[in-house]
Amino acid sequence: MSNDMVSACNLFDKLPERNVVSWTALLSGYSQNGYSQEALDVFVAMRREGVRANQFTYGSVLRACTSVSCLNLGKQIQGCIQKSRFLDNLCVQSALVDFHSKCGAMENAFCVFESMAERDLVSWNVMISGYAFHGFSIDAFLLFRWMLRQGILPDCFTFGSILKASIGGGKRSGLAKVSMIHGCIIRLGYESYSIISGALVDAYVKCGNLANANYLYKKLQNKDRISCTALITGYAREGKNSSEYLEHFCELRRMHREIDSILLCSMINICANTASLSLGRQLHAIAIKYQSTHDVAMGNALVDMYAKTGEIDDANNVFHHMTEKNIISWTSMISANGAHGRGVDAVSCFKKMECEGFEPNDITFLSLLFACSHNGLTAEGWECFRKMVRKYKIIPRDEHYSCLVDLFARSGCLNESYYLICRMNIKPSASLWGSVLGACRVYGNMYLGEVAARHLCNFEPMNAVSYVVLASMYSAAGLWDSARDARDVVQTRRLTKDPGYSLFQSDNDMLALPPTG
Repeated sequence: MSNDMVSACNLFDKLPERNVVSWTALLSGYSQNGYSQEALDVFVAMRREGVRANQFTYGSVLRACTSVSCLNLGKQIQGCIQKSRFLDNLCVQSALVDFHSKCGAMENAFCVFESMAERDLVSWNVMISGYAFHGFSIDAFLLFRWMLRQGILPDCFTFGSILKASIGGGKRSGLAKVSMIHGCIIRLGYESYSIISGALVDAYVKCGNLANANYLYKKLQNKDRISCTALITGYAREGKNSSEYLEHFCELRRMHREIDSILLCSMINICANTASLSLGRQLHAIAIKYQSTHDVAMGNALVDMYAKTGEIDDANNVFHHMTEKNIISWTSMISANGAHGRGVDAVSCFKKMECEGFEPNDITFLSLLFACSHNGLTAEGWECFRKMVRKYKIIPRDEHYSCLVDLFARSGCLNESYYLICRMNIKPSASLWGSVLGACRVYGNMYLGEVAARHLCNFEPMNAVSYVVLASMYSAAGLWDSARDARDVVQTRRLTKDPGYSLFQSDNDMLALPPTG
């Protein structure tokens, strides 16, 4: 407890006579300084002394109940309020709305709100914020519209809450709502407020409109870490505009703004997705400079970045130096080993994870099955699948079956893979039949290849890849007429196959180089 509160408590104890003002002052001091339980104890002691609370007492004690989410005691205090003369007091009613809202009892909050004879902007904001926080975006918008019809003009807090509610209903509908709120902000002259502009940047990012977010960010007079982090996180999620995110990050550093782990993690994730090893190493150095010990999220991001840029040994080094690991850390390492041809290491990592008491999830098993499939570990992969179902009771998804079918197909067990497809309890996907078709081309299984191609064409009739692979398989078997027929389908339907390309990094730009010849 702070020295000031200790001194206040000592002075209170020495008072020869205590009234509602002194009790409320002590209670309010505890509540405002974060000592919520002590504030509640003071209220109980005051009641035992027979001192009646006033509107300020009720406001402070309800704030303390809100801080510790003490719903039962809050309801008892509400009962005391209903018996007092402060039932219709605006401040007390707003405190009750805030209490129920932050405790998740939105129906109770609305009952109090609806019974209010007078409502100020604070009470409207509390209700809208509560609906937005708990995911009731439609209710938040209906209340916002009702507020405007009542002639109450919104403030920065209102717009922050309603923007948060806007992004809760999907990207497309969310973008329309954010655009509408943006227009309202411009009409009321709030666009110049940095807190509103930052909230708009975040809202546009979460709705997938990076162009508007970037435009607003560049117009900000005082660019802060929060809005920059929101924008860079959007770039990381969308996986594009590689030069823009670096420009914003460098600008933030030039302004000597604080760099936190969230911003660094977003930057490192972009480096992982664009294979920017050089920049990733620089960010790793910055992370060490600002944080001598990495948190779990930072360690996971670094493992992922080094794995995706081909530096598996560096990924292992970061992983082994992590003081704390979670299931994401282990899954990332299993996936990294599998992608780099170290299937045995991936299986070993999985066993070590189990020994240390971590319980794998469906993503962990998907990474492990992928590692076994791409490294010829058929027996280990099948054992892994059985353990997932029998020991950990995880229901296989389409992706798990695809990996398992691919596992058998790559090892030449094509009949087993087809048998598995026929027996599994979910409908086969295009990727699953694609695995079978690719393996049939390698092993020359014409019959099963035609079956797989037929299913693939039903799934994706406009995908040229299936016909090209089938034609290649016919050609390898010397069935030239069948190969010509398959290629004729591609030409007749004017199907196109997307060409491969290579990524080349020049300065801060990532260039896509098409194949030549």
